Amino acid sequence: MKFTVSSKDLWTRLQTISRVINSKNSITILDNILFTLRGSQLELRASDNENTVTTLMDASDTENDGMFCANAKTLIDALKEIPDQPIAFEVNDETFAIEVKYLNGYYNFVGLDGTPFPPLEADQSYTAKFEISNKVLTNGMASTSFAIGEDEIRPIMNGIHFDITPGHLVMVSSDGHKLVRHTFENVSTDLTTTFVLPKKPANFIKGIAPKEEGVTTIELNDKKAKIVSGIYCVTCSLIEGRYPNYNSVIPQDNPFVATVDHQAFISGVRRVLVFASESNGLICLHFENNMLTLSANDIEFSTNAEEKIMCDYSGTPISIGFSGPFLLDVLNNLKGENVSVRLADPSRAGVITPDVQEEGEEVLMILMPLMLND
Repeated sequence: MKFTVSSKDLWTRLQTISRVINSKNSITILDNILFTLRGSQLELRASDNENTVTTLMDASDTENDGMFCANAKTLIDALKEIPDQPIAFEVNDETFAIEVKYLNGYYNFVGLDGTPFPPLEADQSYTAKFEISNKVLTNGMASTSFAIGEDEIRPIMNGIHFDITPGHLVMVSSDGHKLVRHTFENVSTDLTTTFVLPKKPANFIKGIAPKEEGVTTIELNDKKAKIVSGIYCVTCSLIEGRYPNYNSVIPQDNPFVATVDHQAFISGVRRVLVFASESNGLICLHFENNMLTLSANDIEFSTNAEEKIMCDYSGTPISIGFSGPFLLDVLNNLKGENVSVRLADPSRAGVITPDVQEEGEEVLMILMPLMLND
């Protein structure tokens, strides 16, 4: 088998798809990239047995279709320092010895038979199909991926929940401490379905989805999803089970509303958090007379801090405690110049949103409170 490809294009694609490979594999073949040559098309595939990523690229000077596996790390490291140029592969179909030739040199190493590599399911096994704009997908992934849970007892929480109805998409994630609901109107689909995309493929897709105009295609069945985004195709297992009623945990009556400068809020929390208890990172937020007072203390080390930030608030004075690191997570994943904080009482979750929402979108984040020290 012979073929020639661009060294830069090959390295970029290998580096991207190799993100799906686990650092330690019990099956040796999963440390490898599968190369499959069909005419002038070269398919590259990486897998961890649950998630598989493929990409197609053009090849020239091809001879004899076939497939082989090459160790991902070896090949990526070898190609990394080669300037962009044509690079020729010659593979022995019996021994899988690989010779890689480029302008100033060559590599020789031994690959593996690609036959044992995990196969892909046939396309006809998918029962539902829809398209989602790249902008919607990347915006939704960006706002929800940070709040995905890691719960061994409730694995249904360990992914992004997609709730789709005609013209409407809701993406939800929650780790039990924080919850994100990102709603999109005017989505071009007539489908009604729900599914939970696990954290690993969700983060992968977040990284590779094109930012430009265009669409990503998603095909589904009860257990699997096939997602084609740009030049990459991801097939993955879905998380089975029923996602909790996320709307029921979002407080609806929040009479205390404050609007705070977004960047000032983030900076203030970062400074005060330095002096918070390491055990829980508790930060107190006190709203009164157009002023937000951030405070923290660590009794064990006799440290404390307080900072005041101007805000828009004219209601009854109210104090609430949050985990500083979780509050930063929420604030760092919101967009806009100002954020709104909606509260009911110190024992109920706070609702945090951008002060101005994107047209056709609504981002809402809730954060569970911590008990304030007396």
